[in-house]
Amino acid sequence: MKSPHEMSGLELLRAAVAGQHPRSSMAETMSMSFVEADFGRVKMLARADNRHLNPLGGVHGGFAATVLDSVTGCAVHSTLEAGDGYGTIDLQVKMLRPVPRDQELVAEAHTVHVSRNIATSEGTLKSADGKLLATATATCFLKRK
Repeated sequence: MKSPHEMSGLELLRAAVAGQHPRSSMAETMSMSFVEADFGRVKMLARADNRHLNPLGGVHGGFAATVLDSVTGCAVHSTLEAGDGYGTIDLQVKMLRPVPRDQELVAEAHTVHVSRNIATSEGTLKSADGKLLATATATCFLKRK
């Protein structure tokens, strides 16, 4: 198998979907896994558990923000060539409902605009039955090889 630096973003994400590439430590921490990857579009599953609670016992807002940062960033990554990199420079998250604990959640994102140096994407986090929990818009800088 090629190293991640030798793969396009889409190749790397599709390898992750197929289970041919190990999950990142962040994906382990946040209980996230890829289920679909296409050019400019990514779908992930996530599950909040006891590690993600705030002091009052609810799922911390940082859980939704992190999942949405991951899925919006990966949507951008899916458009990049091998050796190109990216990083989030702005993430705007709107929390709409409490995130449930110990339930499968669906995170989806798509790119809105990709230029030479900047890309934007939008994402949603929903419950398994389709209730909208949070939305996000992200801006990423692009580091071309």
